[in-house]
Amino acid sequence: MSNAMARAHSHGAGTQATYSSRADRPSSFNPADIPVPNGREEDWRFTPIKRIKSLFEESGYAEADLPVSVTAPSEVSVSVVDAKDFDLDRILAPGDRTAVVSWVRANSVNLIEIPKGKALSEPVFINISNDDETPRSQRIYVRANEASEAVVVINHKGSGKLNQTVEIDAGDGAKLTVVSLQEWADTATHASNHRMRAGRDTQLRHVVVTLGGDLVRLSADTEFTSPRGNIEMFGLYFVDTGQHLEHRPFIAHTQPHCYSRVTYKGALQGDDAQAVWVGDCLIGANADGTDTYELNRNLVLSEGARADSVPNLEIENGEIEGAGHASATGRFDDEQLFYLMARGISERDARRLVVLGFFGELVNQIGVPSVQEHLMEAIEAELEQGGSMDKLVSR
Repeated sequence: MSNAMARAHSHGAGTQATYSSRADRPSSFNPADIPVPNGREEDWRFTPIKRIKSLFEESGYAEADLPVSVTAPSEVSVSVVDAKDFDLDRILAPGDRTAVVSWVRANSVNLIEIPKGKALSEPVFINISNDDETPRSQRIYVRANEASEAVVVINHKGSGKLNQTVEIDAGDGAKLTVVSLQEWADTATHASNHRMRAGRDTQLRHVVVTLGGDLVRLSADTEFTSPRGNIEMFGLYFVDTGQHLEHRPFIAHTQPHCYSRVTYKGALQGDDAQAVWVGDCLIGANADGTDTYELNRNLVLSEGARADSVPNLEIENGEIEGAGHASATGRFDDEQLFYLMARGISERDARRLVVLGFFGELVNQIGVPSVQEHLMEAIEAELEQGGSMDKLVSR
């Protein structure tokens, strides 16, 4: 396995800063430390800068943060705290320009806290709606205390511009699933940095589903604070004509005997539909007994769509249980189609079933039946509206 090699470019006159490890990427709570990108940097070379640049400047934001609406069981503590008074531990640090601007622009923190030892019988729903063309900032902090169990669903809708920070703190022995649904209108712009922490014997599951937006760029950074942590990251995206949907998960194994799995799947249809997936995994020198694997698969449904998939694995320790990565982009599996059509299913319906089956495994990982049913219906609606099934049949 080859080491991941990354480069960062600064804006100094004639200067260029480089770094050879994903873990060495500059991160800071000060925007002065992370310059406005120009698109040539490694972290930004896939992103259409003109479509996201309105989120780079601190001065262009609305004064008020974007509020959230929370529906939660009575045991859950829900509050809005002044960012200056927020005293919980910081989780990692912002690692790109949108992330650091989101941090400094946020005036408040939406704190959702699950009590120690409490297993919630119902999910927590965080609903976000934004139609403001002026960029808005937002900060959400989800804390699952020791030995608690919960599912938290964050749902985004609207047509506006949002730069967001989501912090996820899963304490020792906690079992936490966080689902982030991006169901934006086709004109929305959304940058989001999810920074998450897993403790000892923690089971943290992070699920990202992106089905809308003009441009969505979601980075998810992780840290293990103790041995025997478990992080699973699942992602699903469906890219239509002209959309740019970008996902950047990063698993950092710095503690011994921790486990991680990263699985993202996407489908693309229409001219200039672009998906970007950059999956980074670091196994540090002290991370003995690490077991990790990352996978990205893309299904291209029509001409004119593009998928960029970059898995990176950096290993600094030879005493591990296992490590690997895989990436594949292709069209329909002819054997699957033949199998279905041989049983009397039309070619159009066979293609539809293959796409639904492609996504079904990940959707079922969410664990909330109402959300799973909604997403499968939404995926089927994407297929019908995009017309890719008809185009493929007629070729």
